[in-house]
Amino acid sequence: MDWLNIFGLIFIIIIMIPNIIYAIKCKGGFINKWSNKTIEHLEQIGRFGCFGFMIINIPGTWFGWWSDEAFAVYLLTNVALILAYCIIWIICFKKNTVFRALALSILPSVIFLFSGIMCRSVLLIISAVIFAPCHILISYKNAE
Repeated sequence: MDWLNIFGLIFIIIIMIPNIIYAIKCKGGFINKWSNKTIEHLEQIGRFGCFGFMIINIPGTWFGWWSDEAFAVYLLTNVALILAYCIIWIICFKKNTVFRALALSILPSVIFLFSGIMCRSVLLIISAVIFAPCHILISYKNAE
């Protein structure tokens, strides 16, 4: 099953848990104060690309890990980054600060880009490069 990255699926599920909890507990908790349709559309394209290509490996665009050691680095680093992401969510759950906005946008951006590089997924790297600056910019503009 080279086409399915079960670890990527698990990582996406874990990243989504605090977002789903926030959406349920804080209905209307996010107000979009800054609007730029081009950036918003690019962010969504990048987001869905990142989600999809973290999970699905398209032959010819995904070349796998360099070695077992590289795979171990992929797992350990992503676990550490996702743990940091969840801890920041817990600590800053109700705080709308620039720190929270930047931390919760930079960490997933790093996770997606790092994952793409480590598993040599061209489409994940491209998606992360589109997603990261847009997501960070939107998060920052809405927090300031």
